[in-house]
Amino acid sequence: MWWLAVIPAYLVGTFPSADLVASASGVDIHVSGSGNPGASNVTRTLGWRKGVVVFLLDMLKGVVAALVGLWLGGRAGGHALGLAAVVGHVFPVTRRFRGGKGVASAGGVTLTLHPIVGLCVLAIWFGLSRITRKAAIASIVAVVATPIGVAISGRPAWEVVTMAGLAALLIVRHAGNIKRMVRREELSLDRSAA
Repeated sequence: MWWLAVIPAYLVGTFPSADLVASASGVDIHVSGSGNPGASNVTRTLGWRKGVVVFLLDMLKGVVAALVGLWLGGRAGGHALGLAAVVGHVFPVTRRFRGGKGVASAGGVTLTLHPIVGLCVLAIWFGLSRITRKAAIASIVAVVATPIGVAISGRPAWEVVTMAGLAALLIVRHAGNIKRMVRREELSLDRSAA
């Protein structure tokens, strides 16, 4: 009966972390920086401390959903509820289906279900974001690396396919970033670049 928790997991994903943190500082994150309600935009708009808070809150959504899924339905439940939370973050019904990119929430799901892969991917994200100062570059590489890592770790094919599907969703969400990178117009993580 774990599937009954899919909608609650989706609703967990809709929790507006970036909106709440930004509005506490008197900022509408939807009209600041890139306009995306996510940790990267909060970082460039309000600084890295508040960006980290949003990142951790968004990651926690994926962790909680995946953990509850594991408890209720084993690995199938963990993947399903984790994916539901990411979809809730990306397409929140509470905000006209206009949410964040889903990288932090997906990272929480990966850390919970595939901890070694999750730690490696997190290290890749932080390393590339520090080197390039472009969150989108770090995110895209980390997202692509995730199902590859799950495959290399020897998990069953259905888990690899599920994580590949999650990765595909996040790549689609980064379509605008990819276009801006091609035009060399992608925003930096630096606050001064907002």
